[in-house]
Amino acid sequence: MKLVTFAAESGPRVGRLDAADQVHDLTAELPPGTDVLELIERWDELSPGLDRSGRPAGTPRLLAPIPVPRADVVCVGKNYADHSAEFARSGYDATSRGSELPQRPVVFTKASSAVTGPTDDCEIHADRTAELDYEAELAVVLGRGGRDIPRERAWDHVFGWTALNDVTARDLQRDHKQWFLGKSLDTACPMGPALVTADELPPAQLPALQVECRVNGELRQKAPVADLVFDVPELIATLSAGRTLRPGEIIATGTPAGVGIGFDPPRFLAAGDLVEVGISGIGTLRNRFR
Repeated sequence: MKLVTFAAESGPRVGRLDAADQVHDLTAELPPGTDVLELIERWDELSPGLDRSGRPAGTPRLLAPIPVPRADVVCVGKNYADHSAEFARSGYDATSRGSELPQRPVVFTKASSAVTGPTDDCEIHADRTAELDYEAELAVVLGRGGRDIPRERAWDHVFGWTALNDVTARDLQRDHKQWFLGKSLDTACPMGPALVTADELPPAQLPALQVECRVNGELRQKAPVADLVFDVPELIATLSAGRTLRPGEIIATGTPAGVGIGFDPPRFLAAGDLVEVGISGIGTLRNRFR
């Protein structure tokens, strides 16, 4: 199922996308006040029949599937070999120790307050940064929590997938010698358009998914998920080692080569740019930077 959160006069509502990308409002089928986070937590109880339910709602404005995550987004850096190499060459990687490819997952967080919708305008933040960049990523949403999850059981904890743009202020990332501030400006985390459940897009299909980014129609990034340096089970095992993961937590798995700092000279975002992040089987984000 493709779950969405959409805007309505009464506030955000939970819906599903059908094969024609039409939204069906699931409000009447769920307990009052249920949002996508609660639906994830009570999935076994609430999901039966939802894939055939809902009142047609047309094409309302979609919000991020989880508009207000319960925790900061956990991100993985340098998780495609070609991007790790371009980042090492760029001069922006304050974490580099001379090796382009990490031996263990490089983990940081992105403020949950940065999350915005799949078609919302994004702020260019010209007063804070002159070097705003894009990063197309597959994001994993957890369904079951847990701690010390072995990689062979990691798929049992995956609820589904969504697309994410890990927008980054490279100058802040470089100057502060850490990644949180450069990753966490308001509207720096477009997400969506849907949260696709793992039964609809099973793990066996994951490696073939293509992660793409276009800027003003120009293809900048394209790579299969199969190119991840550390796969999803490895990431879940690493992130849960000694730390309890909770249902609904979001893990951004990393970006392929082709980001702005990978060009010579770098190609940063400017006011008016349209950035489209698409993942086959999930959908496309279309955000104008203003």
